[in-house]
Amino acid sequence: MPATPLVYPFTFGDRSMADLLGGKGANLSEMTRMGLPVPPGFTITTQACREFLASGVIPSSLTGEIESALRELEKMLDKKFGDPKNPLLVSVRSGAKFSMPGMMETVLNVGMTPEVAESLAKQTGDAKFAWDSYRRFIDMFGRIVCDIPPADFKKIEARILESHSVNSIQELTVDGLKALSQALIREIEAQTGKDFPTDPRQHLISSVEAVFHSWNSERAQIYRQRERIPSDLGTAVNIQSMVFGNLSDDSGTGVAFTRNPATGENGSYGDYLDRAQGEDVVAGIRNTMTLVEMNEREPKAFQELERVMSLLENHYRDLCDIEFTVERGKLWILQTRVGKRTAEAAFRVALQLVDEGKISMDEALSRISGEQLGHLMFPQFDLAGQVTEIARGIPASAGAAVGEVVFDSRRAFDLARAGHKVILVRRETSPDDLVGMVASEGILTSRGGKTSHAAVVARGMGKTAICGTESISVDERANLFTVGALTVYEGEVISIDGTSGIVYLGALPTIASPVTAYLEGKLDANSPQATPVVKAVDRILQHADASRVLRVRTNADTPEDAVRARILGAEGVGLCRTEHMFLGPRRAYVESLILAENEEAQRGIIAEMEPLQRGDFVGIMMAMSGLPVTIRLLDPPLHEFLPNIAELSAEMARAEALGEEISPRQQAVFAAVKRLHESNPMLGLRGVRLGILIPELFKMQVRALVHACLEVRKLGHNPMPEIMVPLVATQRELLYLRKTLEEEIANTLTGTGQHFDIPIGSMIETPRAAMTAGKIADHADFFSFGTNDLTQMTWAFSRDDVESSFLPRYLDLELVPFNPFESLDQDGVGLLVRIATEQARAHTSDFKIGVCGEHGGDPRSIHFFHSLHLDYVSCSPFRVPIARLESGRAVVLANMAGPASSST
Repeated sequence: MPATPLVYPFTFGDRSMADLLGGKGANLSEMTRMGLPVPPGFTITTQACREFLASGVIPSSLTGEIESALRELEKMLDKKFGDPKNPLLVSVRSGAKFSMPGMMETVLNVGMTPEVAESLAKQTGDAKFAWDSYRRFIDMFGRIVCDIPPADFKKIEARILESHSVNSIQELTVDGLKALSQALIREIEAQTGKDFPTDPRQHLISSVEAVFHSWNSERAQIYRQRERIPSDLGTAVNIQSMVFGNLSDDSGTGVAFTRNPATGENGSYGDYLDRAQGEDVVAGIRNTMTLVEMNEREPKAFQELERVMSLLENHYRDLCDIEFTVERGKLWILQTRVGKRTAEAAFRVALQLVDEGKISMDEALSRISGEQLGHLMFPQFDLAGQVTEIARGIPASAGAAVGEVVFDSRRAFDLARAGHKVILVRRETSPDDLVGMVASEGILTSRGGKTSHAAVVARGMGKTAICGTESISVDERANLFTVGALTVYEGEVISIDGTSGIVYLGALPTIASPVTAYLEGKLDANSPQATPVVKAVDRILQHADASRVLRVRTNADTPEDAVRARILGAEGVGLCRTEHMFLGPRRAYVESLILAENEEAQRGIIAEMEPLQRGDFVGIMMAMSGLPVTIRLLDPPLHEFLPNIAELSAEMARAEALGEEISPRQQAVFAAVKRLHESNPMLGLRGVRLGILIPELFKMQVRALVHACLEVRKLGHNPMPEIMVPLVATQRELLYLRKTLEEEIANTLTGTGQHFDIPIGSMIETPRAAMTAGKIADHADFFSFGTNDLTQMTWAFSRDDVESSFLPRYLDLELVPFNPFESLDQDGVGLLVRIATEQARAHTSDFKIGVCGEHGGDPRSIHFFHSLHLDYVSCSPFRVPIARLESGRAVVLANMAGPASSST
């Protein structure tokens, strides 16, 4: 059986073959089939790259196939590769399936030698063009294939320019270009320790190898990691015959878009540079001209470009990005692809294409993303003026925030209440910082990552946050932080950009988001004030809502969060974390409860907590009248409510050493902390275990909930509460506690003349609960997956620790493809979710199942939850519109993929 070819001419294939030919090669084949003016060439497949990466050597058949393809190209163009008298010159470009900025740059003019340059000078009558083309080849080959640092070449260029008394390479004479080329060659030989190769075929094969190697370059790996592109795809290589935009005054090169990729506005958009080659347009060596100016200079080529742009957009039914060259007045198309665009352009272009009849609303919905909607919701800094960047960290929660630096949460709260805008700066945050985080415009930490406490809470609140800013040193006692030689004191103003991770000194102006105003009901999409992007978001989001099957709830712990989430489209509360109601000033209640000496003292404290709980529940259920509200019973890891044992031990030891008096309360606190200290508090006395050991605590919450329901009903609203028991591992735990809760509900309703059922369900956040879900379902009315803790327990990862220790290295080594706390690990944690869902649905076909972990707002995870036919996802208020959009996209994309995909 003959081996599968590793090389194909552009006349083979079409745009559907990106897996084999790469995105660029597939599009070159498509345009060739369309009859567009594409310089002929051939593509080396991604399979060849994979074989090279596996073995470290060029596949045995590849050199012969390249030779055969070159011979066909020579026949087609009546030129010969490496022949000085009639030279064929080619470019070598990378072309992965997905456009990857991290891949290798282009090597132009492969086939150039001094002899070829002399011949080209005679043929064209332009020696400067010929030797500049040779100089360009040496420069690109040295930087890209031989890995010579660009800065080293720049030094050489500067020296040559100075010696020839000119300011730019374009001003060099032929002798100057020759001198520069020879100087670059000497540098290459000095750094590689080898003579510069003179055989064009060696140049070609070395360039191909460089493309293959570039697949695993650091920047390519970083880009793949960020975009979640598989690392085993490999890249294709495109070998294309050269056309020269630097040949004459009626030659040039350019990049065009069929619509504005920044705004989405209709009409051609691009840049053109006369007498230029290859990368000159994007390199910024000279100011480019607009396409309108190109029309004045090259009207015939421009008219042909307009025709091709219209043809390609109609063919691809999308905004197209086109690279082109004009050689002596003739237009050549070098590349096209579906163009990258801003979030605004994505929404606007999608709707324009619908209105033009080119695509359906389903296809428009498939072409945008929740991530893009999120970008449109955040305010942005206006960087048009002068800015002072002082540090960079991990962009943990997007947005733009300006405020006075504050290092203490309580002080942040007090200052905010007094009308100050503040940025809370901490080494890292804890749940006790919640009051300050809520009050702050944004959060900046020197430690932590994208899913650290600061990041998770900030995203949940829609707050801007930058974490892991290692270049800053925070001194919370001295109320300052340093970065290099700069010291920033409390009260000074900084600006933080949670989208880029950049920290600026001083106050930068921000540009408000009209999309957020629309989503919050402050701007009517049909009003004259609504911008085109607002109108586009409105129409697409309405279509997503009409298409989706998954309901979208919110995680809300306060009435204010519930109100905001409902305005943003939430269909209930999927998670109300009652322990968050006892942080800040109320923390003393839990601390006192823990320190209580007997049950009678405990009951007294619980009695004081009950009216507070009732008030919280009333506010949330009124905000969500007629919609379900899932109340998670207290799940407080005790270390969040007690002083740190190491710090407390040090304080006690210091007091004893100085002979200072230690109060009875201090002694009681110290004794309690030692008694209750847990080596791993996340796996200790919390959740259902706490309710079993202190049953009065959960009973108080149930009483408060029932009384709140009665009060809300009296006010004319329709409360729909659900009780969720956290951290269940066995059906016996749930059965034991359920009986207690049901009795308390019945007792509380006695004498009221009212009756209503409150569903009692279980949070599935332990692997055992997931594996035995069928048994737990016997005693549960619903399940909700707490995917945050389920991920921690499945991976044996502590979320707050791994991101600042080994997880970044794991991601670099691709030992994990992505952060499992940002997006659900479908193979591991997802398998547990699937097993639990199948068991519960086998128990009762319409058993209600939702997700309330942070993954409920992650687009990729939402698609997985849709595939399992869950009932709802729950996420932070800010992410509700994103979840609505992605839930609709999940339906559309599954339908496009066919029955097999939608049923998996």
